[in-house]
Amino acid sequence: MADLSQEDWVGQLQQDENAFILDVRTEDEVEEGHIPNATNIDIYLGQDFLTELEKLDKSKNYYVYCRSGNRSGQACAIMNSVGFENAYNLEGGFMNWEGEVAE
Repeated sequence: MADLSQEDWVGQLQQDENAFILDVRTEDEVEEGHIPNATNIDIYLGQDFLTELEKLDKSKNYYVYCRSGNRSGQACAIMNSVGFENAYNLEGGFMNWEGEVAE
């Protein structure tokens, strides 16, 4: 797992043809706006979060975010523990996001 600054996260994401953006916030948080093309799997789902992770392609590079960077850090650690090699946490999370926002 790697914690990336906003700048590094976006720069790496833009050059990555194997990227997958994962939003681990709650549905209510996602309704307030999200990073374009992100897929939402709420980390608070517990076992269901793991079940949903298992459906994902482990060969992809995952760019993970939450509101502040804490839950996404936990999500990256969980992903690494179940076989995802490339999970990148967005430092500061969505509340510090300066890029495009989708409604």
